[in-house]
Amino acid sequence: MDRTQKIIAGDLRAVARIIRDIDDGLPEAREILKELYPQTGRAYIVGITGSPGVGKSTLVDRMIQYLRTQGKTVGVLAVDPTSPFSGGAILGDRIRMQRHSTDEGVFIRSLATRGHFGGLTPSTRGAIAVLDAMGKDYILVETVGVGQDEIEIVRAAHTTLIVLIPGMGDDIQAIKAGILEAGDVFVINKCEREGTQKTRQELQMMIEMDKDRKFKGGWKPTIFATEAVKNEGIDELMTGIEEHRTFLLQKDTACFDRFQQDRARMELFDLVKQDVVQSVMEHLTRTGQWDEFIRELVQKKTDPYTQSERILAHYLRTGDAL
Repeated sequence: MDRTQKIIAGDLRAVARIIRDIDDGLPEAREILKELYPQTGRAYIVGITGSPGVGKSTLVDRMIQYLRTQGKTVGVLAVDPTSPFSGGAILGDRIRMQRHSTDEGVFIRSLATRGHFGGLTPSTRGAIAVLDAMGKDYILVETVGVGQDEIEIVRAAHTTLIVLIPGMGDDIQAIKAGILEAGDVFVINKCEREGTQKTRQELQMMIEMDKDRKFKGGWKPTIFATEAVKNEGIDELMTGIEEHRTFLLQKDTACFDRFQQDRARMELFDLVKQDVVQSVMEHLTRTGQWDEFIRELVQKKTDPYTQSERILAHYLRTGDAL
């Protein structure tokens, strides 16, 4: 079998190799993604995000355990900070998931941010497509946990979990603009800590105040309390995720259609942006014009705004940078 057929058949080595190639930006990986695209769209994608230290990895570990008891296959993409020395992913507490590494129904892969902001990596969407094409029932995407501005996961996941813990300022973080729009399900982890009820009340109040909910098509976010280390509250949480899935697929098909369109729109936008920037920069660097433009800026012969406009206008007209 060729590589594409092996991936669709669930060959773990082929899947690991193509995700590595996607992460490295190899041209042949793009060709395989083209062949895999018709095989995607069957997996249910759950995004897990939240500030560092809220227990996302432990929660994901318990979610894997639950889904496997239900007979579901699971793919996990864990986005980690980039090492300043090797450029690879700093695995951190990813060891908590490794007890599933010998389970053939689970595939776990860490991806390095490589300086990308937004909670995901440029290669995350490609990796999701690979796990989808290989036949995983659920794909869990854990973001890097850089704060409350990482909203890219909303466009990639069907259900987005916002994980908080009481007593660390998350009650204040929860009222920041955008967090309600980002979350379908809120999880108060480490719920044995003092302040759990206060955090729940404040979240509930914010949800009740948000009467519009246009972005999520009318879905009212739900709140669950968990103690992931002790495997408490996981069954209820997974039931809540399934309720949101039912809402999207059965009760509000228009909302699901909008999600599919938004996801396709953002995926295409990101690829076009990436290709244009790469094409322009490769040409400017190869011809030596980039260094010349930098010198002109330093000498104040021009400004970056005018220079950018010139480069873009020339590129759109001829297909090549100046």
